[in-house]
Amino acid sequence: MAEEHDYEALPESSPMAAHMAAGAVAGIAEHAIMYPFDSIKTRMQVFTSNPSAVYTGITNALSRISTGEGSVALWRGVGSVIVGAGPAHALYFAMYEQCKDQFGGNQGSGHHFIAPAAAGACATTASDALMNPFDVVKQRMQVHGSEYRSVLSCFRSIWAAEGFSAFYVSYPTTLLMTVPFQAMQFSTYEFAGKILNPSGIYDPKSHILAGAMAGSVAAALTTPLDVAKTLLQTRGTSSDPAIRGVRGVGGSVGLIWRRAGVAGFFRGWKPRVLTHMPSTAICWTVYEWAKDWMITDEDTTLSSSSSSTPSSTLSTTTIEDGTRQDIRHEDGVERMGAKESG
Repeated sequence: MAEEHDYEALPESSPMAAHMAAGAVAGIAEHAIMYPFDSIKTRMQVFTSNPSAVYTGITNALSRISTGEGSVALWRGVGSVIVGAGPAHALYFAMYEQCKDQFGGNQGSGHHFIAPAAAGACATTASDALMNPFDVVKQRMQVHGSEYRSVLSCFRSIWAAEGFSAFYVSYPTTLLMTVPFQAMQFSTYEFAGKILNPSGIYDPKSHILAGAMAGSVAAALTTPLDVAKTLLQTRGTSSDPAIRGVRGVGGSVGLIWRRAGVAGFFRGWKPRVLTHMPSTAICWTVYEWAKDWMITDEDTTLSSSSSSTPSSTLSTTTIEDGTRQDIRHEDGVERMGAKESG
């Protein structure tokens, strides 16, 4: 009989590779499916004096971008996140599962808050270091009037004009946003999952609801730092000297405050929540499905190996001349062994 595995933890024989594969699939699905709303969020957060790049809401942005630039404009830059999201999310989920286990998050059946939050912070610190350059390229291609038509040309142009540092100028701000974002997301997901799915079995409905709840809460509360990050990552496309001269999170926050006050920190919060609520639900559901599929596949392999191994038993019988002889039974076939005098 195949060894039974705890669903919440992948089999010990392939933990890292399995978590990385599941995470890669989940990350690509998350970013690609909701990408148009992420494009709208970026455009609504950018500070610009161009009236054609100012939108009053999600519907207004969808209509004007689709009619004025074509619907393909909503997908511009998606190649960057697909290339980056696979390896970044592979690292992200592998780190999360390993750290959660090390921090005691898999022990007992009660609600854990510290372990998932700490594991999420560790995971996002590592994955954002890998993903940040791809995110910069993505946002440069998303803004209104972007001159870039390919990921490679955008990367080369940024490198030539602004240098390598341009890809990481927003990294500290990204961490200030994503560490609390992921901590809140993982804690909320684990908490909601324990309530909606106390048995811990694979249940798509509970994964979708818990993921949507986690994504919406985390996205709404971290919008101010996302606005600051967007300003830093798109400063190279601005014609405003003040924006181009911003050098860090302090400068970004100060400029937003001076120009728009408190409201400026919540620019684009609706499309941000609308993006993260379903995308986080998709991400967690795909990840949990991949985990379940890998566990089932491994159990099938173990069961098949077990059934193909010849079973044998050993018995001893006494024959007429008083000697005893071992008889080994292998898959129903008797094989005579050595005789022993009585």
